[in-house]
Amino acid sequence: MLDGEMIKKDSILALVLLLLMALVLVCGGMLSGFINPEMAAGHPNYARNFHLLTELKIGLIFASVAGMVGLWIVACFLVLRSKKRPSYWLLLAALGPVGFAILTTLNDREPAKADSYSQFLRKMNWAVRTAYEIVTFFLVWSLAYEAMVLHRTLMIRFQSATTGIPIEQIVDLQNASSGMWAFSEGLEVIFIVVLLYLLRPFLFSLVARAAAARTSSKS
Repeated sequence: MLDGEMIKKDSILALVLLLLMALVLVCGGMLSGFINPEMAAGHPNYARNFHLLTELKIGLIFASVAGMVGLWIVACFLVLRSKKRPSYWLLLAALGPVGFAILTTLNDREPAKADSYSQFLRKMNWAVRTAYEIVTFFLVWSLAYEAMVLHRTLMIRFQSATTGIPIEQIVDLQNASSGMWAFSEGLEVIFIVVLLYLLRPFLFSLVARAAAARTSSKS
């Protein structure tokens, strides 16, 4: 397998793992939400059954978190392997999306000739590269936040249209449990940030190819 193909394969696998993290979070939350320890009420051995259901509910939550952590570590490892970087960089995975952003900014030690994004980065001096990464960092977080707000707005409108509940009432219900919604929306922003950083080389390559095709067609 060609080196360039291996790098592409590792990046795609990392992307798949990030999508699986979102699936694990959603499924874990849904399954734990279905378990209500009070279902044991009115049955024999209420105290014992209540305790077992509570442990099952907590166990599902911890299993989801453990699964997400495992997928996160492997995804960060794949990013490092695609860049031919040593494993000690994996310690940055503990910093969450900030650490992942740093991992994606590392130069590829053996970039493929067809890797236009790596070639683009290597043409920058350290000052331009630093400014570029800082601007990208704030731009990515801004885009992720706006995407979360758009998703929230669309979901509220969809819920209002399907249930007949006024939008203002849905907003008031969300404000009543603002802590839970803030946590879930924070996770959504973090996921989008990581996704954008991982897709950055692919998006750059698509734009570069489109620009090259447009230029060649004009000439």
